[in-house]
Amino acid sequence: IQNEESVILFLVVWTVTEITRYSFYTFNLLNHLPYFIKWARYNFFIVLYPAGVAGELLTIYAALPYVKKTGMFSLRLPNKYNVSFDYYYFLIIVMLSYVP
Repeated sequence: IQNEESVILFLVVWTVTEITRYSFYTFNLLNHLPYFIKWARYNFFIVLYPAGVAGELLTIYAALPYVKKTGMFSLRLPNKYNVSFDYYYFLIIVMLSYVP
């Protein structure tokens, strides 16, 4: 999954977001806040937030077949805890939770 384009998408988007945020904080602490940094801090999210979420969701979606095939992070019955957990369905629930 790490070779998917969606991973590059969300890594680049969240990196730009953090660079913008911490540049804003730094310049604000120095009492020298350039207009572009202030503008970027409050306007880049309009594009970056949906792109980052899309990258995350596409990455999770790309991982679903592998998770289902391998049973990764899943706990099947019977076991000493008498609990069952299926990571595949958990990921689907996480993807659906992005909607609200």
